[in-house]
Amino acid sequence: MAIHVQDAEADWLVREFARRRGLGITEAIKVAVQEANQREERNFEEYRRRIEPIIEQMRAFRKEGGFEEAMQFIDENWDD
Repeated sequence: MAIHVQDAEADWLVREFARRRGLGITEAIKVAVQEANQREERNFEEYRRRIEPIIEQMRAFRKEGGFEEAMQFIDENWDD
């Protein structure tokens, strides 16, 4: 399966990456994409780790009935 890129900057970036790493073009593309995917995964895991305490607080709030009470308060006091 072939990928055909008609963009001078993309071509230069891939060739420069390959040259710096001592790789062929195909291997350079694979490495670059794998590294980008790993970086995204790490960023997602960091994000998930940071929001997990908030999610747990929301779950606890809901179990305590606080969510329904808050929604009732909003419904009763909201001006249309």
